[in-house]
Amino acid sequence: MTTFAPSRPVKRTTYIPSMELVPGVIAGSVPGIARMITRAEAGYPEASAALAEIYKHTGKAHIVGITGVPGAGKSTLVSSLIRALASDGYKVGVIAVDPSSPFSGGAILGDRVRMSDAAESCRAFVRSMATRGHLGGLARSTLQAVDILDAAGYSPIIIETVGVGQDEVEVVTAAHTIVVLSAPGLGDDIQAIKAGILEIADIHAVSKSDKPEAPATVSALKGMMALGTYRTGSNWSPPVLPVSSVSGERIGELKDAIGRHWVHLRESGELATRQRSICRTRILGTARHLFQQKFDEKAGGLEKYIQAVVNRDIDPLVAAHMLLGWDHEGRIT
Repeated sequence: MTTFAPSRPVKRTTYIPSMELVPGVIAGSVPGIARMITRAEAGYPEASAALAEIYKHTGKAHIVGITGVPGAGKSTLVSSLIRALASDGYKVGVIAVDPSSPFSGGAILGDRVRMSDAAESCRAFVRSMATRGHLGGLARSTLQAVDILDAAGYSPIIIETVGVGQDEVEVVTAAHTIVVLSAPGLGDDIQAIKAGILEIADIHAVSKSDKPEAPATVSALKGMMALGTYRTGSNWSPPVLPVSSVSGERIGELKDAIGRHWVHLRESGELATRQRSICRTRILGTARHLFQQKFDEKAGGLEKYIQAVVNRDIDPLVAAHMLLGWDHEGRIT
């Protein structure tokens, strides 16, 4: 006769209101930070007031974007940077955006496991976020997660983008310092040009510097820099640094370059300009999201407009105006 061990009772946790998590977040409580990021990512309406309160305690952190084409080794580089920055006493936060299904909550890849190992040994905070269909290399709630880490005292905060090529440029409106990582031997001497992201770089890094193709990629990038192919409106000249995350070669130089750029932004006055750009992007992005929500609510009546267009009773422009509640001149009715 088969016997079964009695099942253990399921431990039920009491839901803590988001506003009650705020003091813990500001004090640096890791469980509080994790819970608040989860609520921001899920879009809980109940969390809005808490996120607004947290935002009042932000604005101190250096936000660093790490971007580049797939296969460049961004996650491995971030792991090395975590160790290098932590050895200097920095409290490092990382938001790593995955091109993954919202149902699985994010792909767990080997490089992310290594990043988590680095974070655990260095007491850094690493969080993966799924894009949930959002284009641009970032998740919609990425900057809310950055706010939470900023308020908790983390700096620098690294945003590792999804690795999708041309859409990566959104990170330029989300971070103070942009590191574009290129890898040699991927079929093009300068992958950043192919991806359309060369001009956004504040620092160029060429990964896998031990590969024989690396010097050619470095030389080509330096040649483009000599032609003035870098971000307009800045007198900063982007350095080109070959690095090896495996051996650790010149990771310290990359860390120092990131620090020098942060000093440059503050001393030159460019920091205020970039802060305004980040705020502008967030306001417009939030407005678009809210508009999309309202539009989706109204789209339930779309079928009657489709049939009217099929019948040639109205044209698509008029149908769109009617769906939005506008008159024929585009004014809200």
